[in-house]
Amino acid sequence: MTTAGSDPQAARSRNPQVAASGNLPRVSFWIRELPYSLVFILTILGVAYTTYMRQPVMGYWALLAPVIAVVCVGAGWRNAGTHKARARLIWTQALHWIAFLMAMSVMFLPDVQRILNANATGLAILALLALGTFTAGVHVLSWQVCLLGLLMALGVPATAWIEESALIYVLITVTALGIGIVLWWHFHETRSRKADRSATVG
Repeated sequence: MTTAGSDPQAARSRNPQVAASGNLPRVSFWIRELPYSLVFILTILGVAYTTYMRQPVMGYWALLAPVIAVVCVGAGWRNAGTHKARARLIWTQALHWIAFLMAMSVMFLPDVQRILNANATGLAILALLALGTFTAGVHVLSWQVCLLGLLMALGVPATAWIEESALIYVLITVTALGIGIVLWWHFHETRSRKADRSATVG
């Protein structure tokens, strides 16, 4: 009994269920963060395309908006404990992103296009998407969605000011920064859980 208590690693190796349960939080973390990572990658692709092609991509952002809406609903689902709260979450997010699509459509009206060129229209749409994403994250109390909005906002000056030859390095840097923040948060949560377990055992 003393040997088993002093060697928890051996006990886990003899009990596959214990080992699997130890890896479960790590796997579930990556599954939870996968939708945000996907939206982040799609946003980077949209920024790169807008910069290199010198034209706005209304269809791309119009398809990305419902994807972000689904991610926002998923992020706020756990906090909405009742059926009424979840129904409210769905229709408020639907109205939020319908308003974004309507605002984006206004940017493509002929009278507006006579004032704005393609580059200015693309930047305006990206700014609207960044604002919509950040405010949606505030509504559903999700720091991941708010972070996505901030990264999208950073894409506006990057698209406007960075030379084409240097844009790829900026995008790589921003991607690495986003991944680093996610890993840091995972490390922080892991340490907090270990500290809580130690305090409970003590």
